[in-house]
Amino acid sequence: MPPLSELLELCVLLALAGGIAGFLAGLFGIGGGAVLVPVFYQAFALFGVDDGLRIKLSVGTSLAIIIPTSLRSFQSHYKRGAVDMAVLRRWVIAVPFGAVVSTLVIAYAPGSLLRGAFAVITLLIGLKMLYPRSAEWRLGDDLPKNPALFVYGWLIGLLSGLIGIGGGTLNNTFMTLFNRPIHQAVATSAGVGVLISIPGFIGNIVGGWGKAGLPPLSTGYINWVAVALIIPITMLIAPLGATVAHRLSKRKLEAGFGIFLLIISARFFYSFF
Repeated sequence: MPPLSELLELCVLLALAGGIAGFLAGLFGIGGGAVLVPVFYQAFALFGVDDGLRIKLSVGTSLAIIIPTSLRSFQSHYKRGAVDMAVLRRWVIAVPFGAVVSTLVIAYAPGSLLRGAFAVITLLIGLKMLYPRSAEWRLGDDLPKNPALFVYGWLIGLLSGLIGIGGGTLNNTFMTLFNRPIHQAVATSAGVGVLISIPGFIGNIVGGWGKAGLPPLSTGYINWVAVALIIPITMLIAPLGATVAHRLSKRKLEAGFGIFLLIISARFFYSFF
């Protein structure tokens, strides 16, 4: 057990991460996992958690926190009439199915391969969003129909669940590539986060049930100390991010999202060194 001074520093760090994650959840429609997972990974090291368990514990705990954060963000965007409910209804099976599969795949796929692929993908997407004429980059004039739409939803759920994020990073890009406004993409992504986090949360409890070496007050790969500390902060801050999102111009929102993605990409590339 670390000394009291380190515990206090840890609480401050977690609180700060919760505030940032909540703001980003409302601003970009993401769950905040891109902020929380690396913080948890370092924090659990203070408790002597084995390196092999830390990433799984970080991902699972992140998904647990994304549930209320995404719900709060979704409510804020839904009240403004910005959510594409037709897409969410079509994805009510596809996205959770992908998230469930992710809890199985993560046990077999090499972590380095997954991190590398995600770093490259987010780098390319971030550059696209920052490019002044990115509006010309299109895969189609509207979202595809089923079964293609189902497959896209399944992939978003799968890839997001593997790294403990709420799906906004991938869904925002998917919807804008098919000519949907960035504000609508951000709002809809909050709902996607709910569809990913709930089955991912359950799967990580089952997958980590009874594992040795987990820190106190953990159920499977969910640590309830971190959950209890961060959830109130993220739920308080998320509506602020949603308010800011609807006040920004389309170009500023795209540029901000692009910068955010480049930061994520840099973090994943750095993990190889």
